[in-house]
Amino acid sequence: MAIKPSGVIFDLDGTLVDSARDLSAALNHVLTQANRPGVALSEVRHMVGDGARALIIKGFSETGHLPDATEIDIIQDEFLSYYSDHITDKTIIFPGALRVIETLADMKIPLGLCTNKAIKLTKKIMAEFGLTDYFSAIVGGDSFDYQKPDPRHLTSTLEIMKATPERAIMVGDSRNDIIAAQKAAIPVIGVSFGYSKMPIAKLGPDMIIDHYDDFLIALGGLSEDFQV
Repeated sequence: MAIKPSGVIFDLDGTLVDSARDLSAALNHVLTQANRPGVALSEVRHMVGDGARALIIKGFSETGHLPDATEIDIIQDEFLSYYSDHITDKTIIFPGALRVIETLADMKIPLGLCTNKAIKLTKKIMAEFGLTDYFSAIVGGDSFDYQKPDPRHLTSTLEIMKATPERAIMVGDSRNDIIAAQKAAIPVIGVSFGYSKMPIAKLGPDMIIDHYDDFLIALGGLSEDFQV
């Protein structure tokens, strides 16, 4: 008997959307204001995944001394203001991702979004791309007092989705995604086109896709019971 997944959770940056250009622009904006050199887009891609503050710290550490916590607070406010105003200037949905979302939604498989990005920014991106209504849970890095790689970030998302961890699937591009899923005993599909500095295969996901056209095949490869 064919069994559908109880739910599918997606990461956002580097998994559903390619947001590196807008994140890079925001980071380089605050670096320029501090009379620092900019950071190349290729480097920013590998800095994304732990939230805005972590990105700022990485950017400033790469270009000189690290400001103190009070200065970082001020820089973070400016970063978030700039980024919010330009959040989808150059951000795109990865090719094929929308088609996968539509297919899973048509099959009545609950969808969740679990990211370390601030929830306010997350909801803005999801709304601007018309994705909000497909998801029964949208969870950000500040939605709880824990975030990926803490497995509770995923299990709490599943609770909102009313989906059981058994037969749930995680889709992500980074170490945080893979570790959280593994600790939660949730099979994970890794995307090779995301922002991980380490090749995704070395992180040990259960399946890897190079394009969303391969997603349904990968899903079936996780379990003989998953016929979608």
